[in-house]
Amino acid sequence: MPHEVIMPALGMAQDTGQILAWHKKPGEAVSAGDVLFEVETDKAAMEVEASAPGYLTDVTAEAGSDVPVGQVIALICETPEGSGSASSRQDAKEVPAASDEPSEIEGREVIMPTLGMAQDTGLLVRWLKQPGEAVSADDVLFEVETDKSTVEVNAGHDGYIAALLAEAGEEVPVGQTIAVISAGKPEAPIARSAGPAALPSAPASVETPPAEEAALPVKAAPAPTAEFRSRGEPQTGGRILASPKARRLALERGLDLERLVEAGHAQPFHVKDLEALKALPPKAQAGVAAVPGRHLTAEIAEDGFTDFTAWAAGSAGLTDAGALLAGLAGASLGNLPVRVAVEGLGTRQVYTVSSTLLGQVSKAEPDPAPDLCVRDLRFSRIGAVRLGAGDCPALSITRAASGLCLTLECTGDHLSADAAVSLLSNFAGRMEQPLRHLL
Repeated sequence: MPHEVIMPALGMAQDTGQILAWHKKPGEAVSAGDVLFEVETDKAAMEVEASAPGYLTDVTAEAGSDVPVGQVIALICETPEGSGSASSRQDAKEVPAASDEPSEIEGREVIMPTLGMAQDTGLLVRWLKQPGEAVSADDVLFEVETDKSTVEVNAGHDGYIAALLAEAGEEVPVGQTIAVISAGKPEAPIARSAGPAALPSAPASVETPPAEEAALPVKAAPAPTAEFRSRGEPQTGGRILASPKARRLALERGLDLERLVEAGHAQPFHVKDLEALKALPPKAQAGVAAVPGRHLTAEIAEDGFTDFTAWAAGSAGLTDAGALLAGLAGASLGNLPVRVAVEGLGTRQVYTVSSTLLGQVSKAEPDPAPDLCVRDLRFSRIGAVRLGAGDCPALSITRAASGLCLTLECTGDHLSADAAVSLLSNFAGRMEQPLRHLL
């Protein structure tokens, strides 16, 4: 059966994406994970990978064209000849059912975002806002989980919750409308499940025909239940939160996720947590205290780094923003030289920071593992991060209502409590006033 290649959603307020270049030609064989094309929005550019093996066929969009989010732009088929059905599939998707009634609710759509290259769906963990409630663009609207992470997603628009079109616990295709934010307070806000009878995502206005209302009645939005509490609250007496991939691998390897709960690891669990599970002492020694994880946040009122990158490029010829981030982070960690990985939307580069001089930061090979990781999420719609500690301490940069929010995640094995506080404090100071780094 052909696998559809769609234009992904890279942000909550994104309607279209521009195809920068195709990396595979029609009829060419592809493997899962191969880069198919590059796409750019007004905030980011990233590579999109194939999520299934086969042959790239039925390409309907050329490089340079703007494509609506969710539109099918190619197929991955079992043969290089293709099926010739991409256009007909898209035509069928773009034609909504006719309706004789005017739209009852109009507003800005909120879609299920793409948080990973091979992601087809996202698990809606819980809503943070209720129908009819006022929201601002920077308010956290919901939590979504993929097989790699759980993140909080901002509303993206100011207004009122006019409709919630999916329930907590449902798997929703990326690009599908799951909420509508109206400019005025709605008289009768809607809350319903995402299913075959859910409202179409293409139109800007949302309507519930009378026949559908009879089949799927409107109901109050569900309050968050105990099984969808935040990651930092272990639940030894209820359901264990874990990604589908982590559950499958744990079952195949005979691993008990309950042991991560007992050890105090943050939920939901993901594939990387299985390494921590395998490293736990045998059951007979389970009474040995586990090394606690550390999760620290700091907010700075001003984003001094953006202006600093422009100054560094014009005055000193330092045009690699990733190298500048690595230099600031490495100096904040101390004990130079250190290796710092800088990750963006679909990108990763490791740098060697050998001194406090930013001009001496150099690119390095991926191996061995870095001493520190910096996740630059300033150009995403992610408002908060809780991914858990990996192989090294991780600093995540997200936008706050004003300025930046900095998050440090590590374990006690990575950094002592004093060292973690010192690292985050030093990095916050350098991001707010980068020129201080040069003094």
